[in-house]
Amino acid sequence: MKVLVADDEKTITLTLEEELQEAGHDVTVAHTGDDALAALQRERFDCLISDINMPGIKGDELLRLAKGLDDTVSVIIVTGFGTIESAVQAMRDGAEDYIQKPFVNEQIVVLLEKIAEVRDLKEENKNLREQVEEISGVENLIGSSTAMQDVFRIMKTVARTDSNILIVGETGTGKERVARAIHNLSPRRTKPLVAISCAAIPSALLEDELFGHEKGAFTDARDRKVGRIERAGGGTFFLDDIDDMPLATQVKLLRVLQERELERLGGEETIKVDIRVIAATKLDLAEMVHDGKFREDLYYRLNVVPLRLPPVRERTGDIPLLVRHFIDRLSGGREYQIRDEDLLVMESYYWPGNVRELEHAIERGIALAGNATFLKREHLVERSPVHKMALNVPRRIQTLKEVVEEAETEHIKEVLKITANHRAQAASLLGISRKNLWEKMKLYGIDGPAD
Repeated sequence: MKVLVADDEKTITLTLEEELQEAGHDVTVAHTGDDALAALQRERFDCLISDINMPGIKGDELLRLAKGLDDTVSVIIVTGFGTIESAVQAMRDGAEDYIQKPFVNEQIVVLLEKIAEVRDLKEENKNLREQVEEISGVENLIGSSTAMQDVFRIMKTVARTDSNILIVGETGTGKERVARAIHNLSPRRTKPLVAISCAAIPSALLEDELFGHEKGAFTDARDRKVGRIERAGGGTFFLDDIDDMPLATQVKLLRVLQERELERLGGEETIKVDIRVIAATKLDLAEMVHDGKFREDLYYRLNVVPLRLPPVRERTGDIPLLVRHFIDRLSGGREYQIRDEDLLVMESYYWPGNVRELEHAIERGIALAGNATFLKREHLVERSPVHKMALNVPRRIQTLKEVVEEAETEHIKEVLKITANHRAQAASLLGISRKNLWEKMKLYGIDGPAD
């Protein structure tokens, strides 16, 4: 860093200058407050280390003037015995820290290392925010990974059409958010988006919520009720957790998709509806069709445009962007950081709850941070008894092909060693032809004399 040292005691500045230069800092020395101010006006410094009492402008005034010239400059106040109150006031005025005389130069070296670390993190966070702004072109959806860019591309393409969409993704991947983004990108965005979760409503009440009812349709039906499908007229109807819909209700929904019409419960009037349907599932509907738990004809009606949302563990490089996004949204304006080593742990974690779990982790970290600037690892990634091995997932998992090739290589080497590199005998023991053995040795780079 570029450091300005302001102190009238030349013995202090001489040794401190040498120590800081050895630590890799670019150091300028001023022996009066006036000289220090002139240096600040002349060039930009990353850090000012200033004594409070010195000729000319005093340290507390120099602090305020330095911050006025450049509010990014970090200031360390050096104070003698009996002036601690002034140092505390300087902290309130924006000083990074204060050191009491006499001090060991190493104290300041360590303090500058901490300041440099924070400055680097702030710069990194600034870059991440800029990336988030560039990437989040699809309404509050963050992701620079190839998997998410593919999702964004499909969303923008299909949003212009009225085709039914089936969003497939694990719990917490943001299926409803994607549905809302598609609606807001579509020509129907000025009309309502009406959503319903088939898992959240008891099956006995689901049809009433979907189709509505006429007055007197059942005991408590004192008035007509317009169902959610009808309320979505002209807009988009989002069916979340479609895999939880009972088979009997699936039959009635199929008619809506085929004919774009419905009848309220207890009614005889056929009501035309103009809707775009987006459904979401956390399970494999094709497998449910095979097991007889989901209607095949309804599956094909919904699955016109399939859209798979990748789990967080497949979104390489997106964790830092998501972390920055949630910190900015949940921090209440405070500046929080996550250490690089903790971010690596977060990138290695399995995230079974996906984006929702990550968001809650950041919220928990902020809630438990107290006055700390850095969020703690134990608050961000908890060891769950259900997913106790989640933290042990390596950063790269070998493919099955790689594992097989590695095993074959080692086994062929072992057999060649046993047979003293006699290929015919080795091939016989391995149960393959000599030609096949030769090809594998060439493929795996195994050396050995010819027979």
